[in-house]
Amino acid sequence: MAKNRQKNKEEKTSPAADLASNVKFAPDTGHILLFDQRMLLMHGFSVGEMRRELIASIGLDKARSVFTRLGYQQGIEDCKRIRSQINEDVDMSLSLGVRLREIEGFVKINPLIKMSYSEDKPFYGDYLWSSSWEAEAHLTHVGLSGEPACWMMAGYASGFCTSLLGIPILWREIECVAMGHHQCRVVGKPADMWDDADRDLSFMKIEDFVDTPLKASSKSGVRHSRAAVETGKDNTFGELIGASAGFNAVVQLLKKVAPTEATVLFLGESGVGKERFSKTLHSIGPRAEAPFVSINCAAIPHDLVEAELFGLEKGAFTNAMHSRPGRFERANGGTLFLDEIGSLPLSAQGKLLRALQEQEIERVGDVRSRQVDVRVVAATNQDLRTDVAEGRFRADLFYRLNVFPIEIPPLRERREDIPLLLNVFLERYCRKIGKKITGISTKAFDALWSYHWPGNVRELENMVERAVIMADDDGRIDIHHLFHGGETLGSQLFSVSPVGRLVTDLHKSDTSTNPKLQSLLDTILGQEYSFEQLESLLVDRALEISKGNQSEAARILKLGRGQMQYRMRKVKT
Repeated sequence: MAKNRQKNKEEKTSPAADLASNVKFAPDTGHILLFDQRMLLMHGFSVGEMRRELIASIGLDKARSVFTRLGYQQGIEDCKRIRSQINEDVDMSLSLGVRLREIEGFVKINPLIKMSYSEDKPFYGDYLWSSSWEAEAHLTHVGLSGEPACWMMAGYASGFCTSLLGIPILWREIECVAMGHHQCRVVGKPADMWDDADRDLSFMKIEDFVDTPLKASSKSGVRHSRAAVETGKDNTFGELIGASAGFNAVVQLLKKVAPTEATVLFLGESGVGKERFSKTLHSIGPRAEAPFVSINCAAIPHDLVEAELFGLEKGAFTNAMHSRPGRFERANGGTLFLDEIGSLPLSAQGKLLRALQEQEIERVGDVRSRQVDVRVVAATNQDLRTDVAEGRFRADLFYRLNVFPIEIPPLRERREDIPLLLNVFLERYCRKIGKKITGISTKAFDALWSYHWPGNVRELENMVERAVIMADDDGRIDIHHLFHGGETLGSQLFSVSPVGRLVTDLHKSDTSTNPKLQSLLDTILGQEYSFEQLESLLVDRALEISKGNQSEAARILKLGRGQMQYRMRKVKT
């Protein structure tokens, strides 16, 4: 009896049991909150009916995409909140993700093989889902299915684990009540360990560009497989990958404007991928078979801008020994991409405006006009409205370019895309450099997630290339492999959790206001220990908790085995 009471007491005070206490009902203000995020209590029957209508109106595959991506986003959001508010390790976070989905009322989850992840073996999990709302809703509103129907749950599990571990994890439903099975069953493992993951992965992406209903699609050679788009092995779509809401919004705008001839102005910070998006716009548009020509307006001396844009006749300059076409002529019939348009000198802005309005240009030193048929796409990281107000940019040119503006969010506002981009870049540079990298440490991924990314996607790519070079073959990427080029990380406060685990403030939303943590730090700092002594104490305590098991001690401290052995040797000396 006493043992049972003690067990019940432990269960009630466990982090999993405590999750339910984060659900707050405030009917006086019309709010339901989970981790201080607003939730909605909706009728399952109504959502099931909406599911049926979506399937009827847009088709099964597109409806599945919508619900899978919705679940994927929910998984990412829940993971962020668990890791920011509950100070536990990866294994505990995985368990809490399971429990949280049960609290949200979607399903009851029972393990066949519990999720596990370590440096020694890849992620794997095998679970039974019972009382699945999605399976029941599909049977009620649609009928018996020929394929698994728990789309949101599969997306949720994939998003949660991908966000937590920093590598693309794919959960696949291999049995489903909606298909007539007794229970739903799912298996999760890294996406690259599935032999046929392309179709499942496609449902997590915002759009499939190759299905765009454009006339040019059937005539041109711009069709690309989903697999190429997802894995980044295709040159055109390599970096155009993401699942965040910000990425979704950009792609929706891209698809709307692609079939037209409208001028597009891409806005965004340096490194967000403006040129990559412009190439995709060209590739899925009606001019896909024609040239795509780009020019960086900031990289050309002011006295040569007109010659580069409009061409040059022999004898126009002292050293002009031959006539040559400019970028407008070279792009004739296709797309001209004007990068960093805000850097264009005022003297050239007027001629550019005329070329856009009249669709004709004059080469430097020539006396005749030439007709051109060009779609112009421009990009800038400047505030052109401010430049117009301050006289640095022509107002009439701005309004001519600003027909269809598309703002690409910075990477810090679409952190959900970091695991996907990270995987693409890892594959690319492992192949290019000829190394095998087994993964990335949790500590390193947390640092990537919390970093402010002033250089955006370009900086992430450069950082991954550097890390692949620095890391050992058959090894894992750690934080020191990534942040080795002068980048500034926020300060990280270390403490020991109640179960002896080393914890950083990357897992806490606001450690500075945590009085217990502040008190602990004040106590430690008041003892006049050196940093080396504190490190030695942490290593000794981890070994004591693990009863001398070095691998377990390394896991407690979130270290690789090699790092642990290095610190043990350091302590001994």
